[in-house]
Amino acid sequence: MKTLFLKNVLPAAVVALAISGAFLTTSMQSAPEKSAVAFKWGYVPNANGTCSSIQVPCSDIQKPQLCQMGTAGAVAYERDNQNNCVQPLYRLVNGQ
Repeated sequence: MKTLFLKNVLPAAVVALAISGAFLTTSMQSAPEKSAVAFKWGYVPNANGTCSSIQVPCSDIQKPQLCQMGTAGAVAYERDNQNNCVQPLYRLVNGQ
């Protein structure tokens, strides 16, 4: 009885395991990777060089386009602890 059970059920179990492994591998490959975009809030500088309270969604990953307020507005900067706008930030991948 045991050998008959093993002969009939074991191949089906192996096939089921192989199919589930194939689906898992495929789903892991198509899963979205963690975003390479490092989201940061950018701030528009005031006339005296300090940052205003206006926030603009930006990235700190270097790209050709700088992060701007709107399509042709002021460039957004990273803010330091003293509220100074020091480092220009870059546009997010999805536009802005």
